[in-house]
Amino acid sequence: MASIRDVAKLAGVSPSTVSRVMNNTANVDEEKKHRVLKAIRETGFRPNELARALYKQSSKMIGIIVPNIENLFFNELAKAVEEEAFEYGYKLLLCNSNNDTKKEFANIQMLDQIKADGIIIVTSNDKTGQEIAGCHLPVVVLDRYITGSKADAYVEADHFKGGTIAMEHLIDCGCKNIVCMKGPMELSSGLRRYQGYQDTCKRYKIKEQCVDCTYDYEYGIKAAEEIIKKYPNTDGIIASNDIVAIAVCKVFSRNGYRIPEDVQLIGFDNVLLSRMYFPELTTVGQPIEKMGKLAVQIIVNYGRNLPFLKENILDVSLIERQTTKRKE
Repeated sequence: MASIRDVAKLAGVSPSTVSRVMNNTANVDEEKKHRVLKAIRETGFRPNELARALYKQSSKMIGIIVPNIENLFFNELAKAVEEEAFEYGYKLLLCNSNNDTKKEFANIQMLDQIKADGIIIVTSNDKTGQEIAGCHLPVVVLDRYITGSKADAYVEADHFKGGTIAMEHLIDCGCKNIVCMKGPMELSSGLRRYQGYQDTCKRYKIKEQCVDCTYDYEYGIKAAEEIIKKYPNTDGIIASNDIVAIAVCKVFSRNGYRIPEDVQLIGFDNVLLSRMYFPELTTVGQPIEKMGKLAVQIIVNYGRNLPFLKENILDVSLIERQTTKRKE
């Protein structure tokens, strides 16, 4: 593998001149510059990106830390981030924390050390919020809010509105016994969706019926079985997300319920699988692509000293498919 000294020798210049040409850090005589570029092509020289990052205090890289790479919502979010980062000339480094605070800390420190240009993180750990406060990089918290964090910006969907329109839709569809599968209450996403459901129950004078759940398929199976035992007259279900909604379909179908004839169901997120599954899921759509793009744009604007909003709450929408049916 060719080195910078090999390029310098072939071009008849010093290694520092080669460095100046590559980094465009000073004016170099055009004839010398031409010789250097020709030598680079002939030797196939590839600069050490990490060394350049340390020198220039920028790696042209953005890190994204997600809690569970198996969750399809985070897959699609990372895809949106990567595509937007590429448009601005950045590479993406994907880190899976598995909801482990120590792994989040390690990933933040690693990204700081390699001079990443920013961090996009999805986390629910308040301690991670404290770690963010000591980070030298711009940090955008995505999908949920961290209490007490000093992140540079937040980007999330309107979870309260999502819980509200999900409940209102099932009411419009004629459901009388609606069960809310509460997402994790320690997460702003789970809490705000539940509060939207709760507020709608009060307005319509409907009794709350809930089971605890997470955003995980296996937990969704257990929670669906609990609904059948605890609320046998259920005719409407608000799932914590689309993956859990699919788990509900499986359990209720196995137990002789027809969807949507006997039980109507609405998910949350609008991941690709929600329209590939049969029956296609009615769901509350998060603007996944817009969220990912905005997070990248904030980091880019930060690096260019351009203004950006610190708090960004994006709208959600109801997407009607086959697991609900309006009254005729």
